[in-house]
Amino acid sequence: MDPAVVKGAALAVWFASLFLLERLFRASPERKGPGRLARNASLWVLTLVLSPLFVLPLALWADGHHLWTRPEILTGAAGLALSLLALDLWTYWIHRAYHEVPAMWRLHAPHHLDEHLDTTSAVRFHVGEIAFSALLRLIPILALSIPFTHLVIYETVLAASSFFHHSNVRLPARLESALSKIIVTPSIHWVHHHAKRADTDSNYASILSLWDPVFRTRSATKRTPEMKIGVEGVEEKTFLGLLLLPFQRM
Repeated sequence: MDPAVVKGAALAVWFASLFLLERLFRASPERKGPGRLARNASLWVLTLVLSPLFVLPLALWADGHHLWTRPEILTGAAGLALSLLALDLWTYWIHRAYHEVPAMWRLHAPHHLDEHLDTTSAVRFHVGEIAFSALLRLIPILALSIPFTHLVIYETVLAASSFFHHSNVRLPARLESALSKIIVTPSIHWVHHHAKRADTDSNYASILSLWDPVFRTRSATKRTPEMKIGVEGVEEKTFLGLLLLPFQRM
């Protein structure tokens, strides 16, 4: 079977499972803003339609233009581990840059303007951010000669992690505490979406939770069920407003 089909099917099942579970076992009250799911779905569809025009071509181009050939020792499990670790560290710094560089923040802000978090928030991104992130990812791919298969594995794990840590699933406290020592959990990432700028500018990790403690960007704020989600001082936008946001002053 085509690996792309397997990847897509696995992510679809994971997404649907979390979508159902977060409605059966809510960690926070669901805030049903008018048109929220429609906006998130519209941004997702736009990404699905446009991203194949640049994400896959860029990745395939990079696969044929590596700067060096990996030694034999880095072609097996060790090489895969190195690739995944490097890509996850790079993703941390790119995410941090989206918050610290004003022009990049305007691309990223549509994601944060969602006033409630659930699995659909994980696919709510401006297509411009998707394109720019794909370009930035060329740097570690070329510099470390990361194979295309390693990139696909990383992207699959990243998507699964994003669905999970954006979800509103209520986890047993002990389980979430144990998981949070290794991976990013909802309790960590929800604080990143807190409508308080000091918290928004923290907790940047995407898969492994170790990066924020290492680089001292972990917020001390604890997630609460009534935590206000969004961007401090900025209201949610219409679908068109979200598309135009990167070209406006915030």
